[in-house]
Amino acid sequence: MIPVRPAHPAGPVHPGLVGGPVYLDHNATTPVDPRVAEAMHPYLTDWFGNPSSAHAYAARPRAALARARRQVAGLIGARAGEIVFTGSGSEADNLALRGAVLAAKTERPHVITQVTEHPAVLETCRSLERLHGVEVTRLPVDGDGLVDPAALSAALTERTVLVSVMAANNETGALQPIAALARAARARGALFHCDAAQAVGKVPLDVDEWGVDLLTVVGHKMYAPKGVAALYVRDGVPLEPLVHGGGQEQGLRAGTESVALAVALGAAAELAAKELAAGGHDRVRQLRDRLHARLAEALPGRVRLNGPVEARLPNTLNISIDGSRGHELLAAVPEVAASTGSACHSGDHTPSPVLRAMGLDDDRALSALRLSLGRWTTEEDVDTAARLLAVAARTGSG
Repeated sequence: MIPVRPAHPAGPVHPGLVGGPVYLDHNATTPVDPRVAEAMHPYLTDWFGNPSSAHAYAARPRAALARARRQVAGLIGARAGEIVFTGSGSEADNLALRGAVLAAKTERPHVITQVTEHPAVLETCRSLERLHGVEVTRLPVDGDGLVDPAALSAALTERTVLVSVMAANNETGALQPIAALARAARARGALFHCDAAQAVGKVPLDVDEWGVDLLTVVGHKMYAPKGVAALYVRDGVPLEPLVHGGGQEQGLRAGTESVALAVALGAAAELAAKELAAGGHDRVRQLRDRLHARLAEALPGRVRLNGPVEARLPNTLNISIDGSRGHELLAAVPEVAASTGSACHSGDHTPSPVLRAMGLDDDRALSALRLSLGRWTTEEDVDTAARLLAVAARTGSG
């Protein structure tokens, strides 16, 4: 008989997790919350109309789209009219960066980002350099993976049109000082974009308190399906669209909206807001710290934290286990689904660029594990994962 994991304050265990490996890879993707799937289902079946049509079949989809916009806005302290639905976080990042640069009236515009950004930002910057002659500055990070606001201030010029720094690193969970960085950028007249894919729903945030002009929200990082995201665009910020056409999404993203996916993102945002208000992020933080403590106790002197102790996502634990290789350790423990701090190219594992940028040597970077918890993670999951990983590390399986 397959054991059913116990329920906890977030509700019954997700059916896709029953009987499978302990899932500690929520920074890669989250399971779709059944309540989210239930909310979107009618818009795949009965309420199928085009929200831009003028007849009765459009009324329910149009109202649902407006409600979803309000729900996403509510999670981040924005107004509904400042939310633009996109098909992915990468698209939202591209719209923010390319849109801002192409709308700027600056000769040879200058963009600033940092070395540990998501590839959606870094590759867009390379494209802007190659295709549009944009100058790009990539700021270094310290040993915790954080950008120094003073370094940003020193890099700003009169040609800087945009600064893009992510809220939380997907590997280490490091939380950047976004409010301070945004203040520095806007003091020099530059727009500030924040890829908040990993942060939204995991920590409380408010776009006005942070002072950002553009912010990326991603559905599949917060229990909605893949294929839906949103870009917050502060009222009055000029952007050049990536996709031209019928004028949907305030003219910034043409194409008939997927109402079902927008509804899913809205439902996920409302659930996240409620869970944050109830302290769900504190529960996950306690489980993360329990996992860290169990591993440290079982492997004395061998477990080293990568990233900040405090300024970190509550669900993320990136550690190096001395004497192990991350990919070998996870291969030896199929009962735990997690990620490593390395990239694999045709079987050749190379150190994570994020960890290298933080100054970690190759041995420590290659021994890294990223363990990211979620809504349905339990104490039993944490204890099981710690025990299995420790046994494998002690016996040399990793």
